[in-house]
Amino acid sequence: MGDWIAPPVLSVASVALNMALALVLSLCIAWYYEHFGQSLANRRKFAYLLPVLTLTTTLVITIIKSSLALSLGMVGALSIVRFRTAVKEQEELLFLFIAIAIGLGMGAEQRWPTAIGVALLLGYMAVRMLLNRRRRDGNLYLNVFVEEAGPSLFEQVNACLLEHIKEVDFRRLDSRDGILQLTYFIDCSDPHTLTGLVDALKTHFAVTEISFLQPEQVLGG
Repeated sequence: MGDWIAPPVLSVASVALNMALALVLSLCIAWYYEHFGQSLANRRKFAYLLPVLTLTTTLVITIIKSSLALSLGMVGALSIVRFRTAVKEQEELLFLFIAIAIGLGMGAEQRWPTAIGVALLLGYMAVRMLLNRRRRDGNLYLNVFVEEAGPSLFEQVNACLLEHIKEVDFRRLDSRDGILQLTYFIDCSDPHTLTGLVDALKTHFAVTEISFLQPEQVLGG
């Protein structure tokens, strides 16, 4: 009965090694999130919290893993805790889970599986980021504000766009106070082509405003 209640003595060297490895892995995750994350929130402040969460999880798992009594006590303690702060972005939730997973793995002394898993996760995210960046290099949102001057204005603007750009994806049309707003998703990476397109639109239509926007700057883009 005494062995069931009293936890075994922990090895200081083993605990220190697990904490150090957890810190290194969590710093890698935090650095990746801060520099390459797509969240609109303050990534630096959130990244600063990831190593703290990882070390806390590692310490908790290290303490309770070898004692059933402590494990049951932790379950009871957590049952009265209420977390009311909502995670606003899916990416934040993803990195929170990664930080907790590192803490669980290192606290359970599964060093190699944890390190390999984190390396694979970082490699996968890096490859996805590079592929998405290459795919979106020439993609832009184009907003054209033009004064309404006839029933065929929409078709005329479309024809002008297709003279300069091969791929044009129409997204939205709004009409207000005599101004027609047209939104397109275009594929063009040549600045000279974009300049020629702007000049053609201004020459043939009563354009009041033209704007280009990268998909990374659009919510959900």
